[in-house]
Amino acid sequence: MKRQSDPAEICFGLDRQTDEQSLAHFIRRFASPALLEALIPRLSDAEITETLDFLSKMMGKHLKEKEYHTLFLAGKG
Repeated sequence: MKRQSDPAEICFGLDRQTDEQSLAHFIRRFASPALLEALIPRLSDAEITETLDFLSKMMGKHLKEKEYHTLFLAGKG
């Protein structure tokens, strides 16, 4: 079982490796069901669209089609 990331493990600006690890911890915490349940109903329609557009663009830019299908579409959450 994965342990929950500790907010103290999130630190940006030191070096690339720490930034990458911190971003992973940040996103894991952001994606927690409790946070999403509280946050999503408070988003405006525009914020929902902007978030979806940003994430889709990021995946389209950095993932090959096969990776997208394997890692995102067929991935287990």
